[in-house]
Amino acid sequence: MNKQAYLPTQFDSPLRTPFLGLAMCIALSGCASEALKRAPSAPDRPWKPEAQDTAATIGKPELAPGFSVPVVPEAAVLPSAPVINNKQAYGLPQLIDIAQRENPETRLAWNRAKQAALAVGTVEATFLPQLSANVISGWQKNHTPLPLLPGNRSLDTEFHGVVPALALEWLIFDFGQRKALAEGAKHASFAANVLFNGTHQRIIHEVTNAYYLYAGASAKTGIAGQALKNANQIASAVEARRKAGLATVLETSQANQQVAQAKLRQVTAQGDQQIAYQALLAAVGLPATTKIKITNPPGNPLPNANSTLTDEAIQMAISRRPDVLASYAAMKASQEGIVAAEAEFMPKVYLGAVAARNRTNFDVRGLPSLSQTTGSSSVILGVTIPIFDGGLRSSRLQDAKTVADSASHVFRQSQQAAMREIIAASNMLRTALSSHQAASGLVSTAKTTYDGALEAYRQGLGTLTAVTMADTALLDAQQARLDARTASQTAAANLAFVTGNMTAARESWVD
Repeated sequence: MNKQAYLPTQFDSPLRTPFLGLAMCIALSGCASEALKRAPSAPDRPWKPEAQDTAATIGKPELAPGFSVPVVPEAAVLPSAPVINNKQAYGLPQLIDIAQRENPETRLAWNRAKQAALAVGTVEATFLPQLSANVISGWQKNHTPLPLLPGNRSLDTEFHGVVPALALEWLIFDFGQRKALAEGAKHASFAANVLFNGTHQRIIHEVTNAYYLYAGASAKTGIAGQALKNANQIASAVEARRKAGLATVLETSQANQQVAQAKLRQVTAQGDQQIAYQALLAAVGLPATTKIKITNPPGNPLPNANSTLTDEAIQMAISRRPDVLASYAAMKASQEGIVAAEAEFMPKVYLGAVAARNRTNFDVRGLPSLSQTTGSSSVILGVTIPIFDGGLRSSRLQDAKTVADSASHVFRQSQQAAMREIIAASNMLRTALSSHQAASGLVSTAKTTYDGALEAYRQGLGTLTAVTMADTALLDAQQARLDARTASQTAAANLAFVTGNMTAARESWVD
């Protein structure tokens, strides 16, 4: 088959243009469907990254089989940790100071507060006129054939010009819609600000609670160590009696069992201490690998059980709770939303003004060019009245009323929740203090019983069973007192938090 050269004609270009556009559309649609290859091939098949997805794994081990993901070293780059003096022992106020500076939640709350403040400025800016500068430039060239003239003459003309203008837009009156929006934004800013302070209060509370729990776990480790010493003392006494021919093999076995149980208790206490240490690091916002010395809380004697809070004290506590104040501000902002929605039914008065200067040039081939400069200005005062919008404004008004009703119920709910938390925290503190007082008396009597039982056994007047029971009772009493002290410290801190009093770092909240 002979191939002939194809010479395009004057009809080819108009016909090829639509086909070219159609071909491009088909190619682009094919590219869109090709993107599905980036997704997993089936719901039960693992996703395999493409070359550009695995660029970060160059030089790294191959992707493991199964549902593994590529290695992205940048994702493991941690921010620099705060400088910790390994020779310094940090107390509760110092730990709280680190947490307030390093915890990301304080930055997030700060950004939300700044955004809410900027929203107020954005709404207030709508009260001012809007001035804009505009420049319009254009060029037009026309070729007009003149077939009636001899020689197939034509007329070429050019028209170009520049129009600079200043435009003024000003909404003068809107029946209080912008004012309502501005008031709602101010309430939202107030809520963001109190929640910012509330975030710091919560961080203080979390660090305080973790600090006391860690102190309690450390003290339990000390008690477990003392219990191991007591078990060794009992085992030594049994060994001495065995050498004298007064102790039996069963007593020796029981004494060794007591030592083994004490060692297990010590290992468990040390594990709980490490868990509490990691919880404290997390509350402060320090990396889990941080090595930091922690001071013990002051060993001041705890007071007796506190009295019940009065109604006036509860109301005062509710009035300064950040969450209650934020919900109250949200309720007030939602009420302003109703006013703004109602203003949509009213007309709006606006003012407009334009000042422009026009410079044009008109050129005709063979003739001198024409240039003209003109200026114009205008002022417009208008009124727009909404008549029909298919129920859109009514729907927005009903939605605003629903939001306001929900915000009101949320506020009442936050009041009731705050009251329950305050009363529960007060009862918890009173119970913890009473438990500590009772446990202190129990430790005193248990210590006397243990010392007497051990001495009696050494003198051959008591039994090993009595010594073992006295030792176990003493250990239980000491742990109960320690738990009650830790509970009292955390309950006091919790009461200060739920009443809105935890506004700064303190060593102890038990008064």
